[in-house]
Amino acid sequence: MLLSLVLHTYSMRYVLPAAVMLGTAPTYVLAWGAWRLLSALLPARFYWELDDRFYSIYQSMVLFFFERYTGVQVIIYGDLPKNKENVVCLSNHQSTVDWIVADMLAIRQNALGHIRYVLKDGLKWLPLYGWYFSQHGGIYVKRSAKFNEEEMRNKLQAQVKTETPVYLVIFPEGTRYDPEMRKVIADSQLFAEKEGLTVLKHVVTPRVKATHVAIDTMKNYLDAVYDVTIAYEGTMDHKGQRKVAPSMTEFLCKECPKVHIYLDRIELKDIPEEQMYMRRWLHERFEIKDKLLMEFYDAKDSKRRNKFPGKCVHSKLSLKKTLPSLLFLGGLTASMLLTEFGRKLYVNTWIYGTLIGYLWVSIKA
Repeated sequence: MLLSLVLHTYSMRYVLPAAVMLGTAPTYVLAWGAWRLLSALLPARFYWELDDRFYSIYQSMVLFFFERYTGVQVIIYGDLPKNKENVVCLSNHQSTVDWIVADMLAIRQNALGHIRYVLKDGLKWLPLYGWYFSQHGGIYVKRSAKFNEEEMRNKLQAQVKTETPVYLVIFPEGTRYDPEMRKVIADSQLFAEKEGLTVLKHVVTPRVKATHVAIDTMKNYLDAVYDVTIAYEGTMDHKGQRKVAPSMTEFLCKECPKVHIYLDRIELKDIPEEQMYMRRWLHERFEIKDKLLMEFYDAKDSKRRNKFPGKCVHSKLSLKKTLPSLLFLGGLTASMLLTEFGRKLYVNTWIYGTLIGYLWVSIKA
């Protein structure tokens, strides 16, 4: 009985963070919506500037829970520039936490509000968030032949035109790498073999379309491309086999002691412009990722496992960068819920905000 209670309490450690992050969403959307209406008569750059500030506040609160609350150690390899840049960030993908890892990098460059994602189309149906991500500059894409290149170019060109800072995160694999999804991995490896590409073990064969469109559209606006490789410590079983990366819930339950992030900053001049050549280049970058992850998981010398090669920095996020956002959004939400009018407004925002969002993304689909 006691053991069962302890285990239940342990598994519920994600409830408080999840409740706060989800619970403040209507407050955030209301504040953003008011600014969206007020800025309708202003030049677009004014909307984007304050929208980035709003987004930075919310994501700072998210990072309070994912870094400070969990106590995870963030270990960075390579040279992360101190100053913010306009970049495309290419990352391997194995967990929903990968989105948060991109935030971890951006906040260390004071660029958190500038993050935009290239997301798979199904995520646009997330209540409130799906609509807002699109409004913040996120791009929903469909796979293979359904990929809408023109729509993506138009959205990126609009941001370039208003000189909006860009920290565009792309997961070129198009799906998460899950060692238990053997058919997905086998199909990916078979495709690479047929195309005469190197077969990859720890990542899925990348797709080039979104990467090519992003870099080609913004090539005169970008400062660099960040090639990011993520590994979560504690994802090997007792036999030395790779396990599934932690979900957001598991991460918030403090089941991941360390996140290892390897960053390689690439100049635009070193990237081929033609799609067919960029495809080869992108695959070569994923070959490098694969080797890094082989070293992390499969190194014969056990002392070299659970780390990437080279120098690293244990980067701790200052409480000043996250706690004020938590107190601000939490206090604003609590104040709203104290009055009957506020509670009605809160509930209606969840209901009608979600419905309006669904209608919007349906029209834009």
